[in-house]
Amino acid sequence: MITEIIFSIVIPFLGTVLGSCFIFLFKKLNNTLLKAFSGFAGGVMIAASIWSLIIPSFEQTANLGKLSFIPIIIGLWLGFAFLLLLDKVIPHAHCDGNEEGPKCNLKKSTMTSLAVALHNFPEGLAVGVVLASAVSGGSTVSITMAIALAIGIAVQNFPEGAIVSVSLSQSGMSKKKACFFGILSGAVEPIGALLTFFLASFITPALPYLLSFAAGAMIYVVIEELIPDMTKGEHSHLGSLMFFIGFSLMMILDIILG
Repeated sequence: MITEIIFSIVIPFLGTVLGSCFIFLFKKLNNTLLKAFSGFAGGVMIAASIWSLIIPSFEQTANLGKLSFIPIIIGLWLGFAFLLLLDKVIPHAHCDGNEEGPKCNLKKSTMTSLAVALHNFPEGLAVGVVLASAVSGGSTVSITMAIALAIGIAVQNFPEGAIVSVSLSQSGMSKKKACFFGILSGAVEPIGALLTFFLASFITPALPYLLSFAAGAMIYVVIEELIPDMTKGEHSHLGSLMFFIGFSLMMILDIILG
């Protein structure tokens, strides 16, 4: 059990590490590859939100009867609103016509890094909540569901790490330094997972809210970050195809392993 818990907490961060090291192989993140990874990651996260987070939330509130949806709706909207607030407080950088060159590029890159770091926290929260729910033994959530969710998030973290390190390198930063900051952007994830795991252990009654909160946050990331990336540039069905593949695989994993 301890090995599975450590694996679930660490594997998403390793996705960021591998993505950040991508800079040593390529100077630019290929748009086709970005579409494929974003589409696949989006499908994985939507499926994980449904089968690993929302459905277990309903199972834990079954005693409420027809009102069992209330904690889930509250959690979903709080998770969505939390990410929306982060985007308002730390908006994406937009340089106007008077701001061009390295200074503007560095500003964009810094904002991108910070945005990725902030968005990683709810993903760590999702893993921590599912792990806590599995360890508590009072729900249908299993440790294998946490592992499947962690692997799915790791896949999504790969392009994020690559985007951060590549954008920092293009703004004039050395490859080693850009890679380091890319990795640093994902460090908040295992921290969030650990904090939530230990916190959730003491507030088991709140697990339905926390599970659905994580789902709301992940759905926001898919809508705001991954779908635009999978449809960026010249039109193709690659992003949609990979989304459906990711959704199908994650659904199968959750059902078989769960």
